[in-house]
Amino acid sequence: MKQGIRTFVIVWLSQVVSQIGSRLTSFGLGVWVYQQTGSVTQFALISLFGILPGVLLAPFLGAQVDRWDRRKAMMVSDLGAGLATLAVAILYAVGRLEIWHIYAAVTFSSTMDVIQGPAWFASIPLLVPKDQLGRINGLRQFGNAATKLVAPAIAGFLIVTIKLHGVIFIDFATFIFAFVVLLFVRIPQPEASADKRANKGSLWERAMYGWTYVQERPGLLGLFVLFSMTNFLAALVGVLVTPLMLTVASPTELGVVVSASAAGMLLGSTIMSTWGGPKRRIYGVLAFVALEGVCYIIAGMQASAWFFGGGLFGYYLAVMIDDGCYVSIFQSKVAQDVQGRMFALNHLVTKGTMPLAYFLAGPLADKVFEPLLVKGGPLAGSLGQLIGTGPGRGMGFMYMLAGVFTIVVAAAAFAYSPIRRIELDLPDAVAAPPPPPAPVESAPQEAPSPQPAAAT
Repeated sequence: MKQGIRTFVIVWLSQVVSQIGSRLTSFGLGVWVYQQTGSVTQFALISLFGILPGVLLAPFLGAQVDRWDRRKAMMVSDLGAGLATLAVAILYAVGRLEIWHIYAAVTFSSTMDVIQGPAWFASIPLLVPKDQLGRINGLRQFGNAATKLVAPAIAGFLIVTIKLHGVIFIDFATFIFAFVVLLFVRIPQPEASADKRANKGSLWERAMYGWTYVQERPGLLGLFVLFSMTNFLAALVGVLVTPLMLTVASPTELGVVVSASAAGMLLGSTIMSTWGGPKRRIYGVLAFVALEGVCYIIAGMQASAWFFGGGLFGYYLAVMIDDGCYVSIFQSKVAQDVQGRMFALNHLVTKGTMPLAYFLAGPLADKVFEPLLVKGGPLAGSLGQLIGTGPGRGMGFMYMLAGVFTIVVAAAAFAYSPIRRIELDLPDAVAAPPPPPAPVESAPQEAPSPQPAAAT
């Protein structure tokens, strides 16, 4: 297992380098699109094209990942995304880059991510012991948080010094680096599932087996529902961060609040990598989902950058621990040769509600909640006495409602026995390493006597 942990660390570091490159490009292309078009809609379409492949293709690509060598699947993903990035860099360098080229490249790269993510998540339990999954997932999250913190600052400097095409070429180099690292490591293949349906039939049948697998395990299905609801609420208020903050603070203070969010992620992932989560990880999931709701309420309750920044800090800290426990449950309880499609299906179900939230957030804020809490508005004399009135207070109320609903969802999940007992009801899919062989002593040859079967 020491070799497996060493392999994890090597691959993880290479993926962190690749993520930094990707975030540099994402930041740079976003700036370029907005400067070229001045359109918030065209800017937002980058995010839409980034999420659509995961919603549409995840079950099918996840099913393929379970049949492919996972190391090679990750290599294909890195190489494909790298080539898409290189194409954008060349088009920009020769002055031929257009908006639709970026949309096409983002769509292709996000498709590669749908291969990369499930393959990497499903490889982790093949490399590390079950009892270390919480800490390892905390370390994985630490890398994500660190890249989100440092990449925008680095990108802002590099765009001025080496221009956008230089930034994109750096991203291409990081993909090649991650690809080369994977050439020299070994990731074990999973054992065949006891359920013979897992990898039989057409691509459609294998993809649909993921749904069958979940439906036969109510605890997993319940977790999918839980996170589809909490992600919807997170997306609904997440897009309001900038407009809400700018009603009470300057752009500089907005930057401080965004940094506070990243700091919460770093601290939460550090706690998770050190602690590993509670023994019953489902308690960690539900407790920290509820804490996320509390933090929403804090963020929205006053027209103050301090309250908002503190709420976001606590929210992202809780998300890191919640996510680490959640992923560890999947890695330890889902059959190893099904994990690729299960993580892809998880992406489809839990992220599939987010586009609807993005669509609803603006109209709800502008047409419903903001008018409720303007001076003289319908709630100004009641709720407005507690949380204030004026610009941004309707969006603050949306945060508070999202917090209340999040706490209710967490309580309902705790009350639902298949979720609460998921670790007791589902057998482990990650086997403990076998004990070392007992020393053999020389003895006179004699007839063997019956022996009990060895435990596995």
